[in-house]
Amino acid sequence: MDDTFHSDTQMVSDVQQNTDSFGAVVPPIYQNSLFTFDSWQAIEHAFEDKVNNPIYTRGTNPTVRMAEQKLAQLAHGETAKLFASGMAAVSAAMLHFLSAGDHLITLKNTYGPSISLINDFLIAKFNIEVSYVDGTDVEDFKKHIRPNTKLIYLESPSSVVFKLQDLAAIAKLAKKHQIATAMDNTWATPLFQKPLSLGIDLEIHSCSKYLGGHSDIIAGVLIGSEQLLNAIHFREYELLGAKMAPMEAWFLLRSLRTLSLRMEKHQQNALKVANFLHQHDGIEKVNYPGLVSFPQYKLANKQMTGYSGLMSFQLKTCTLTQVKLFVNSLQLFQIGVSWGGHESLVYAPAISGLKEQSAEQFEQMGISTSDIRISVGLENVEDLIADLDNALQAI
Repeated sequence: MDDTFHSDTQMVSDVQQNTDSFGAVVPPIYQNSLFTFDSWQAIEHAFEDKVNNPIYTRGTNPTVRMAEQKLAQLAHGETAKLFASGMAAVSAAMLHFLSAGDHLITLKNTYGPSISLINDFLIAKFNIEVSYVDGTDVEDFKKHIRPNTKLIYLESPSSVVFKLQDLAAIAKLAKKHQIATAMDNTWATPLFQKPLSLGIDLEIHSCSKYLGGHSDIIAGVLIGSEQLLNAIHFREYELLGAKMAPMEAWFLLRSLRTLSLRMEKHQQNALKVANFLHQHDGIEKVNYPGLVSFPQYKLANKQMTGYSGLMSFQLKTCTLTQVKLFVNSLQLFQIGVSWGGHESLVYAPAISGLKEQSAEQFEQMGISTSDIRISVGLENVEDLIADLDNALQAI
């Protein structure tokens, strides 16, 4: 579709991608494992461009390809590759850029399973060297660069504490030293933040979160240049086999049609909830980049055009019993590990933090047992605030 159209129009319309579907307003699902050809010459031609010609669904599928094209367009990338999960996409990205003996720079507050991948596989099995940094200052990265540094892996805002990185400055530094950059942009979505436009090489999303938006699919995506994604397609994508299923891709296409509407509502609700928590006597602090009081609010406005519904806050109580009582007193906020769906969720990082990271790493992340993470959903915001207020009064 024409790039001059606004992103919400691009996500809703399937006109140009639906020319062979008998005018179906919703594109069909190509739920098949292989594609046949009417001649030797036809399949030989398909093999000349396996990325764009369906031969076997482990490689390319028309339904999956349609979703990839929409995501690439939304992120201002040349192309995209969908995976069976967010962690499949993260794993493919890291394995693509890193070889045994290489050096990786990443954040102390990266997504827990990503840290487990680094510690349990990259370090333990491939002798990868890793430097964990705070990331709020470009100097954090500059002083850790080594001759064998091959990748800077980012997540802005970062997990739990929502610290930002100056993406343009880090991308400039990395290019100067010929280091690849990859970034998990799940929190902001490509609607509110476009890392590729700021110089980042590879954008990563868990599509299970806002891009899916209904808590009914597991998927991940990598977005970037054709040269980079084609290389990943033939190596980490096809050979490791973490392919995206056509049905999930079809659900993702459905979800993208309402992405801008959903994100607008998530943002509206979250800003009201964050301000309520910020002013409440029972709260020590609120971590949400959309708050004017957020330490990096200026940077947030510089590199993002909006804010999602995920935030964290610290209760003033220090006793685990009281923290548990707060969580159990909530009615609308369901207890769950994920986020980004239509429903509101609550989670305490202490539940799994010490299981996924060492005690030392947990402490370095700046997380305590009093920290609570909430995903603000699409319910009536007054009901959500009342639910939080009742739980706070309970403790």
